[in-house]
Amino acid sequence: MCESSHDSRAAAVKKIFIIFSSIFLVACSALSQPTPTATPSATNTATPTAAPSDTATSVPSETPSPTASPTVTNSPTVTLTPLPTLTPSITPWPETSYVFDNWDVSDIPANIKDGVSNQMIAFISANRQETIANIATAQPFTGVQTVYFASPLSARSRIAVLELESTASLEVFVAEPGNALAYVQMNGDIRTDGLYILDLATGFSARVLAGENPLVQRGRFMPPSWSPDGEQLALALATGYDMDIFLYAKDGSRRTNITEHGSYDFWPSWSPDGRHIVFVSDRADCISWNPGDAGFCDGLTLPPPRGGLVYLYEVATGEISLAADLEVSEPPYWINSTMLALATGDPFDLLNPQRRIWRVDISSGEVLEARLPDSPASASYLSESWSPGGEAVLAQIAEATNRLVLLSASGALIRQDEGLDFPRYSLSSAWSPDGQRIAVGGTGGHCPYGVRVKDSRFRNVASAGPPPTMCDPRYSFDGRFIAFAGVNPRVDGRNDIYVASANGFGASSITSDLRGQVELIGWVGGSA
Repeated sequence: MCESSHDSRAAAVKKIFIIFSSIFLVACSALSQPTPTATPSATNTATPTAAPSDTATSVPSETPSPTASPTVTNSPTVTLTPLPTLTPSITPWPETSYVFDNWDVSDIPANIKDGVSNQMIAFISANRQETIANIATAQPFTGVQTVYFASPLSARSRIAVLELESTASLEVFVAEPGNALAYVQMNGDIRTDGLYILDLATGFSARVLAGENPLVQRGRFMPPSWSPDGEQLALALATGYDMDIFLYAKDGSRRTNITEHGSYDFWPSWSPDGRHIVFVSDRADCISWNPGDAGFCDGLTLPPPRGGLVYLYEVATGEISLAADLEVSEPPYWINSTMLALATGDPFDLLNPQRRIWRVDISSGEVLEARLPDSPASASYLSESWSPGGEAVLAQIAEATNRLVLLSASGALIRQDEGLDFPRYSLSSAWSPDGQRIAVGGTGGHCPYGVRVKDSRFRNVASAGPPPTMCDPRYSFDGRFIAFAGVNPRVDGRNDIYVASANGFGASSITSDLRGQVELIGWVGGSA
């Protein structure tokens, strides 16, 4: 009885074990199915359960798990792939932003507030000292610099227009009527360094262009140019990828981009009658340096232009036209209101060192080269000075030796002077407004001769020995006087501003009592 009961219980336990084993196998089979690689093990199990068919239907329901694949194919990165071809190929230069800050008001003497009625000489005096033993000897630089206007008839009548403490020599640009001036201040302080405009009618001044050396744009010196009435200042400034020409109002309150082109436009200069502004541009070779424009010039593979063709901007209409189909690499300048002086070639080019000079009549379109027929190809014509009517030009011809010649506009030799021998690039001469006199001097400290004045046929009128030497002569607007910087070699480093008659006689200093170094700017006022 007991044995039979024991067998019954054993059979029951065995049955329960078989049932649990089957359940366990089915469960294991079901858990192994989500991955497709588990399918063979499920089909080889000893129990023919329905798990394989169930897992087969469950696999499609699991495969949508990589739902990201459709969004990848339609993602924004795929649709934006063409954009890199339109992005700039070179990082743009910083924009030369317009500023109008550092306001100041100066007391301007009443006799020049409405312009300078009588012609005066503008110059800079540095190092104005009061406690020195010998006023004839040059003194160390102190940093105090003053811009003066002085009458050619009386040194004591000079007027202090602007006084600054500056660690660098001032760069000053005076409007010919004497009603405004622009100056660069460089003291190593970003808060104050930059280009300023001083309106002499109001005494108001302001910084209009910030920068440690604001007139150097794209590595080139870009001097500003005042309009003949002194109301607007033309200046070439760097934009994002190129350069444009801007006009600044005399009071500094606004500026206008007058070229607004993708090319490099630079070296602006007002005509004496105010009708045109001449400038140089590379637009004939490069329509745009902006990578977003069709046919742009790539700044990664091409260097910035060193020059270009000469263009005219007509102030009244804003129209721009080609003045001369000549490639120039230095600023053109006005001979008179209808004639331009240009220079082509590069005397520093080792393979082809030459510089050639031209006269362009913007009314007739006539272009003439002043060059002797027998000049070798390597000859350079330097430091030229054109007569007021453009009929003749005084120049230095640099070949194996240097010689000074007077030529007609078409290149015929009028006369040459073998007695004057200036180092290359050191000649500075000026014509009287009537074209009857030529004052001949040096520049850059290379001034070996005293006062030299010639007539229109290059014959001697005055020939004096130093002291003083004659540097950078300038005729007054009415032709009555010559102003020049003179060095006295008998005194250590002493230089002054002198005034002489139109013929070069009676030279006298107007700065000897200022006890410092001086720099001639030029004539202002009167009939300017």
